[in-house]
Amino acid sequence: MCCVYRIMIITKRISAIITRAALLLALPVCALSADAQDGSTAYQFLNVSPSTHVYALGGHNISIIDDDINLVEQNPALLGPEFNKQVGLNYMKYIGSTNFMGARYGQGIDDHSAFAAAIQYYGYGKMTMTDVEGNEMGTFDARDICFSATYSRDIVEGWRGGATLKYVSSHYESYSAGALAVDLGVNYYDPDHNFSASLVVKNLGGEVKKFGEKRNSLPWDIQVGISKGLGRSPVTASITLYNLRRWHLPYYTPGDKNTATSELVKKESFGSNLLRHLVFGIDIQPSNNLYLAIGYNYKVRTDMSTYKRSFLSGFSLGAGLKVRAFGFGVAFAQPHNGASTFMFNLTTSIGELLR
Repeated sequence: MCCVYRIMIITKRISAIITRAALLLALPVCALSADAQDGSTAYQFLNVSPSTHVYALGGHNISIIDDDINLVEQNPALLGPEFNKQVGLNYMKYIGSTNFMGARYGQGIDDHSAFAAAIQYYGYGKMTMTDVEGNEMGTFDARDICFSATYSRDIVEGWRGGATLKYVSSHYESYSAGALAVDLGVNYYDPDHNFSASLVVKNLGGEVKKFGEKRNSLPWDIQVGISKGLGRSPVTASITLYNLRRWHLPYYTPGDKNTATSELVKKESFGSNLLRHLVFGIDIQPSNNLYLAIGYNYKVRTDMSTYKRSFLSGFSLGAGLKVRAFGFGVAFAQPHNGASTFMFNLTTSIGELLR
């Protein structure tokens, strides 16, 4: 009992530190974000979700409710004491020789709050190093690592808020950089009507260490999402709006799609701008231990409006299965003919394993 009491005291102290840190860093990261607006947008890997469930639903979803600690990366308000002692592992075979992997742990604090910690690694494989004349000088590695801590708490019945603090460390050959960011989220969930709605501000922050003289900005974003069960059916539909900090999202397509060297033509209309802000997802859950998911991301499809685009471009598929204390998830997408992506998740509850 003494050990349990000490663990509870330590846990409460950690949660208090995270809460205070979120409050103290909110203003500095806002200042960093404002200071970085004139620079180029970097750190795009932060937009790749480590959750197979989210990836299968189009790559962006902040409102889906599931027993999966990996969902917390999309929205800190999805964390809760129900994830007590849950561990989540993820691996993704991304485009080319890129591999992503990470781990996340959740801990309940009391009946109304929880915290989580995570590490995410982004490796881009070996790259050829050349001089200014194009002569090869060997190879080098490129990688990014993101460390994060999340705290969430119930506000009133049905409402929960959360914050995630992130530090990103980037290393490309002999160059390195670091950035600090915060995600702020709120979620409303009505289990009786299978309805969930969320608002998230993501990647609000900036660089604390630059690669060179030029400062790069983080891909900060405002997102809104809803998920709603369709009557008594096992189907849940989701709509996520993202890139809400700017309306105009033009894209380019070849003037002649039968020719690889055709000049690109700029495309933009009210309809395309609207659709490029939307991600659609359908979740089918025939039982509590199984889900099938499909998503459509129009922006991904139009971004790939080049020669020989894949028929599956913009679509994503996935499934999840829970067997006793373990949860398994897989997801697949093919943005382009030459780029297929595969993701795998494993979750388990330490508490259930010890029973």
